[in-house]
Amino acid sequence: MKMSRMGVKPEKMAPKDAETINHKLLVQAGFVRQLMAGVYTYLPFGLKVLRNIQNVIREEMDAIGGEEILMPMLHPAEIWKKTGGWDSIDILFKLKSRTDRDYALGSSQEEVVTPTMKEFIKSYRDLPRMPYHIQWKFRDELRSKSGIMRGREFLMKDMYSFHLDQADFDRFYEIAKSAYLKIFARLGLDAKVTEASGGDFSEKISYEFEVLTDAGEVNILYCDACEFCANVDDLSQYKEGDACPKCDKSKLMSSVAAEVGNVFDLGQKYSKAFDLKVATSTGEQIFPIMGCYGIGISRTMGVIVEKFHDDKGIIWPKNIAPFTVHLIDIKQPEKAQEIYDTFKSKGIEVLWDDRDINVGGKFSDADLIGCPWRVVVSEKSMANNEIEVKGRQSDEPEMMNLEKFIGNLNSD
Repeated sequence: MKMSRMGVKPEKMAPKDAETINHKLLVQAGFVRQLMAGVYTYLPFGLKVLRNIQNVIREEMDAIGGEEILMPMLHPAEIWKKTGGWDSIDILFKLKSRTDRDYALGSSQEEVVTPTMKEFIKSYRDLPRMPYHIQWKFRDELRSKSGIMRGREFLMKDMYSFHLDQADFDRFYEIAKSAYLKIFARLGLDAKVTEASGGDFSEKISYEFEVLTDAGEVNILYCDACEFCANVDDLSQYKEGDACPKCDKSKLMSSVAAEVGNVFDLGQKYSKAFDLKVATSTGEQIFPIMGCYGIGISRTMGVIVEKFHDDKGIIWPKNIAPFTVHLIDIKQPEKAQEIYDTFKSKGIEVLWDDRDINVGGKFSDADLIGCPWRVVVSEKSMANNEIEVKGRQSDEPEMMNLEKFIGNLNSD
């Protein structure tokens, strides 16, 4: 992509009304624009990052047997009334059509996936099943003030699992948990599996995946000697300084964290509501156990910015950055074009700042946008048939042969 052909350019100043780092940097760097509180337009840079995060999630969901589908956002009121959600869930957006019918904008998909899978699940031979989708959600949040971390419209991955019994759900939960931890590790995040209440979805204990950050809204207690972590707001029997109830090797520490994913044991609530029954091997008709597994994709993007930035701008992890290389030429357009074409031919995502502006502005924008590598083509570098390479977090650039640099990228 050439910056001279882009309709959106980085701004010199962050928006004055922005209260969070992710809001400030994503707007200033040209990734998003806010339409209203909690609702954003994702510009080309931002859309590329969202898609890169989606790709990581898809790979790991497919690896554990997930089947990707796409469910609608507009739901008839009747399916929400079957589960009691129409009257009990206060964040549900409701609307009435010109034919005087009631509808909801999807805040979750249990009411859609259950009757859908009822068509295909008839006996124990059809279980387990793990459909998932990636789709926009809508929630009538009273306060949307954390940039893309708390939206009224947001992108989410939902997977739902159907099991013959509790033991099979418990077995699959451990598989899903490992996949989630792998996803967040690939995104550069250290997520803690946190006990919490089931909220509107389940009366049982649920599990959240929390990332420590000052921009978070959840108070947690965790142990640095084992995996124990608990949401203080739901499980007040623990307090800071208590011995870890799991390993008893360390004292619990408190922190603020941001939720990036969750899993709920739904039990038979939804299978009973929609009369989804399956025949066991003995012919008995039972209601399957269901599980729900969510990852907030746009929210995770905001958390990544909160975790990875400095006073110059964003520092994207390599595998989700909008581009691998930010190419800058200093009055060397012909050579830069040749190098740009070489990167593209090798399948390397490259952003070329070919604008007619001062070099300092180009460098500042490169730091703000936050691609992993900055490559400069100048008369000085070309004198030795080299390029100037600098990692986003490196202090000093180094001169390097283009082929060597490409080889290094391919070996990462």
